[in-house]
Amino acid sequence: MIGTKTTINKKSYRKPKRIFEDSGNVNPVQAYYVILDNVTNTKNQDIKTMVDLGRYFSMFAPRQSGKTTFLEELRSQLHRDPTYVVVILSFQDFKNLTDKSRFYSLLQKYLYEQLLNRLEQVNCEKIETVRQFLARHHFIDHISFRELFEELNRIIQYKKIVIFIDEFDGIPINELENFLTTLRELYIKYKLVKQKALYSIGLIGIRNITKLIVGGVSPFNIADQVEIPPFSLKNVRDLYSQYTEETNQPFSEEAVKKVYEETRGQPWLVNRLGTILTVNVKPGTVEPIYEKDVKTAIQLLLREKNDHFDNLYEKAKLYKETFIEIVFDSVEYEPDNEDQGWLEQYGLIKDQNGKAVVANNIYKARYVKTFFKEAQAFQEIPIREYTLPGNRLDMERILLDFDQYIAQIGVRAFYREGKPYEKTGQFLLTAWLYQFVRGGEGELRYEILSGLGRMDILLTYKGIKYIIETKMNRGNLTRTLNDGLTQVSTKYLASEAAHEGYLVIFDTRTPVGEECEPQGHETGGKKVTAFIIAVGKTDD
Repeated sequence: MIGTKTTINKKSYRKPKRIFEDSGNVNPVQAYYVILDNVTNTKNQDIKTMVDLGRYFSMFAPRQSGKTTFLEELRSQLHRDPTYVVVILSFQDFKNLTDKSRFYSLLQKYLYEQLLNRLEQVNCEKIETVRQFLARHHFIDHISFRELFEELNRIIQYKKIVIFIDEFDGIPINELENFLTTLRELYIKYKLVKQKALYSIGLIGIRNITKLIVGGVSPFNIADQVEIPPFSLKNVRDLYSQYTEETNQPFSEEAVKKVYEETRGQPWLVNRLGTILTVNVKPGTVEPIYEKDVKTAIQLLLREKNDHFDNLYEKAKLYKETFIEIVFDSVEYEPDNEDQGWLEQYGLIKDQNGKAVVANNIYKARYVKTFFKEAQAFQEIPIREYTLPGNRLDMERILLDFDQYIAQIGVRAFYREGKPYEKTGQFLLTAWLYQFVRGGEGELRYEILSGLGRMDILLTYKGIKYIIETKMNRGNLTRTLNDGLTQVSTKYLASEAAHEGYLVIFDTRTPVGEECEPQGHETGGKKVTAFIIAVGKTDD
């Protein structure tokens, strides 16, 4: 018995046969692959059910979220039934086509090729009739596109053509109205016809196509709406277990949960971390991958330059103010807010119980730190000049120097449309404090739940916590000061078992440049030092 147990525990490492795919569509033969859970419409019907019912639908999800791979799997599933003819098109390269005839000729080429291949594959008895018709029927506009299916409905009624159009956002803008209106007309005309060639259509893109308004109406409002969900915890576990089966290297449950917690199931991030963990952190071994290994992999990933991060950064930069506001405040999710809508479509934010939040911790860490660096809210001086005996930070000097920094840059950034904007101060202060953790000697957290409230900033440096609350004073400074002191002492210091905290008030009633004097306050054995930083506009 002992010998048998020893043999089991001494499994040797085997070289993997597949990879964690992070650079394109997933081929299950070459890469680890899982089927997404809960891809349903608002009626809780899955895609297969919608297709069987002859529905038209739109699917939207950010890029590199697995939607194209999902379509390929769905085609394989549908093609088990010989009556189905699934065509997958992509408009990714069509956006800049200005010649309408070129768009429709390319559409014809790719559609006809897949259509004939499938009809040959299932030995369709009418294939020659179809072939002869296609040889003389050419796409020149949306009308000829519609006429194709009107004729196919007559020739092969017993076949069910399903068309998925990936990257639909790439359709030439001048053809958007014509194309969507044509699909609508086909749907309405054949909705009650059970035997029809064009059976179901799915449009896939990063935008919610059902919301497109053309000529004052939404041409595709006849469609069901489907969102592609991220990986579930089970998906992540199943994906990594495939690697374990091939190599004998296990992932601990804590490691799997940590990956899910930090990525929230974003497929590209899950796969990229799988590669880093097995190639860079713990390669060629049967030693288990633990939570600490995931933390190491995340730090490597955050320092990595890749197309995924670069593309998202360009999008985040377009809506930087809204993104930062969501990071630093409890912002209400607004479905009709244009900035939020674009950030959501790019996969940077999501709706969480009615609040707009960053989609996952990795995106949050990556882009906030990038924006911190761009703000250049730091001084090129050694950190040791800000330290006191016992590895304590000289927070008084740090915050006084921050006050000088604000005086230097001016206060224009603190105002939006003439009104004071609170989150600018909090962002700049957090960026200023970021310099003390850049070397990995501490941790900077912001907008975190603590005790009875949400703490603005928590800086931990060499094991010591520094709690900082920010306020914007627009009226009565005394009231703002007292409210802030009570909040820090009774809510945050108590819950964090700390005895000292800091309150920074950005005062719009005091002209910028006024000298800041620290004010010490003690309440119930708790010490709070307040800093009044002037951000009032001057006459010039």
